[in-house]
Amino acid sequence: MKLAFCLVLAACGASETSNSVDGKALFAEHCARCHGPEGRPDATMVARMNVRDLTSPELRERITPLLVEGQMRQGSKNGLMPSFTGGLRDEQFRAIAEYVASPAFLKR
Repeated sequence: MKLAFCLVLAACGASETSNSVDGKALFAEHCARCHGPEGRPDATMVARMNVRDLTSPELRERITPLLVEGQMRQGSKNGLMPSFTGGLRDEQFRAIAEYVASPAFLKR
């Protein structure tokens, strides 16, 4: 199980490799490997890790920057999405959360 968690952590880019505060660029760097570049994970990620489609109408109805930031800081309840605390700065959390929750996220 530890190996699986380490692989997920590595695959989802939990280490800080950039000083950027551009939400779109940070999403591409830290989130797209699991959630897909357009916010829609591939079928393998959904089946193996239950990765959420960030473009689904059900999620878009209730998505807020606070919801997104909380998920990134805490990780998923099933433990497959790691917490990014320690890997991102506060302003990077906010930039990603604001970008993902914005209408611009769907217009790529």
